[in-house]
Amino acid sequence: MFPKPVPLLHTNTYGYETLPMVKPTGFREYDARWLFEKEINLMGVQALGMGLGALIRGMGVKPEIVTGHDFRGYSSAIKMALINGLMAAGCRVHDIGLALSPMAYFAQFELDVPCVAMVTASHNDNGWTGVKMGAQRPVTFGPDEMSRLKEIVLSGAYETREGGSYNFVENFPERYIADLTTRSPIKRKLKVVAACGNGTAGAFAPQILERLGVEVIPLDVELDHTFPRYNPNPEDMEMLHAMAHAVKEHGADVGLGFDGDGDRCGVVDNEGEEIFADKIGVMLARDLSALHPGATFVVDVKSTGLFATDPVLQANGVKADYWKTGHSYIKRRVADLKALAGFEKSGHFFFNAPVGRGYDDGLVTAIAVLDMLDRNPDKTMADLYRALPKTYGTPTMSPHCADEVKYQVSERVTQRFQAMQAAGEAIAGQPIRDIVTVNGVRVTAQDGTWGLVRASSNKPELVVVIESPVSEARMREMFKAVDGVLRENPEVGAYNQSI
Repeated sequence: MFPKPVPLLHTNTYGYETLPMVKPTGFREYDARWLFEKEINLMGVQALGMGLGALIRGMGVKPEIVTGHDFRGYSSAIKMALINGLMAAGCRVHDIGLALSPMAYFAQFELDVPCVAMVTASHNDNGWTGVKMGAQRPVTFGPDEMSRLKEIVLSGAYETREGGSYNFVENFPERYIADLTTRSPIKRKLKVVAACGNGTAGAFAPQILERLGVEVIPLDVELDHTFPRYNPNPEDMEMLHAMAHAVKEHGADVGLGFDGDGDRCGVVDNEGEEIFADKIGVMLARDLSALHPGATFVVDVKSTGLFATDPVLQANGVKADYWKTGHSYIKRRVADLKALAGFEKSGHFFFNAPVGRGYDDGLVTAIAVLDMLDRNPDKTMADLYRALPKTYGTPTMSPHCADEVKYQVSERVTQRFQAMQAAGEAIAGQPIRDIVTVNGVRVTAQDGTWGLVRASSNKPELVVVIESPVSEARMREMFKAVDGVLRENPEVGAYNQSI
């Protein structure tokens, strides 16, 4: 019988080499993330694989699974430990090797395999590892499945089963690349900066874009798991600034940036303006709803209010559904509502047919942006951006808050704003118009200026976003008010970036 995991072991000890270590907080709302060697060891990953195999069987799903790994120095070893556990649990494993997360999701369809386990820490800093999992394509696990998996793994409620096997799928990336590029080329002559932050997308994004017929300016595409310049996260200003500089230096038509596992895309326009992903979502919704009037779009609560108020979207009969932040939440909501697409401010975009298969893929998003430019040959990316109603928003800002307390802090902040509203108190000098609590708390003042606070689903942080349709000054006033409430909680630390 494989040992039951323990929450903490120290490296370079007998126990570390003979027992599985799995820190309970690594099981997140919709995937798993740990600091490798500090919060999970290889035997712990093997226990995770055995637990995942037990969960799949318990769900009544065929025990057959696709695996892949991102380009970090330890990801391949972690994947093999996971595979050992899956095979011990009787699963048939199809290993596609070094891959993007959307490549693994594509493999579920291409190989006709029901389950997926992609080893990646996505955009998290070096030292982190994780697994994105699913057993019902195209959606991935949500809180119910993750809670059950946590219970199985931590209690050691797994067992060895017969029938496990391993198959390495040779040259699978070419099948993914062919799927995205077997189509009409982009007719418009475009010069595109492809920024990959030295992450996994560097191995695939440039050649995909080139096959579509655009001129590619590669930026940080050499694979380097130390991430020497910046973390590959197109929501971070450091990466966006690098993209903007490259766009202006090379006179590019657009900059496209991809995160560490290639399921997100960030955009910079031809004038070097860094466009937050929710505004890109509004631009794509405008473009797609002209082709599909009356379409439904799902957006996360961090996103701009323009999805509900933009006159072009209203004229096209668009229905906007604001939902919980998180790739699994939005992905499932898009599937449930049969929406045309779903947009997250983080850059996770989900396109249903005829654009995509429902899962998040940064390259599919990039292609949608290029198609939008192709359909508007007399307009630049900056023209399309300027055509949106002006709002003033912050980047996503994340003050540190320990995993063990972040949800309690988020709830206290929610209750504080609700108490202010009940008492008739003002927020940033104005009455509170409404409060939305579908995911954390989004508090809106009378003039439409709003602030969001929620607990991060995958890091020891809170998430703060502010937007005003009125002015930058009002946006800053709201940030000051929201931050003031946050600072009533001593567990809240410094921001990763701020205005």
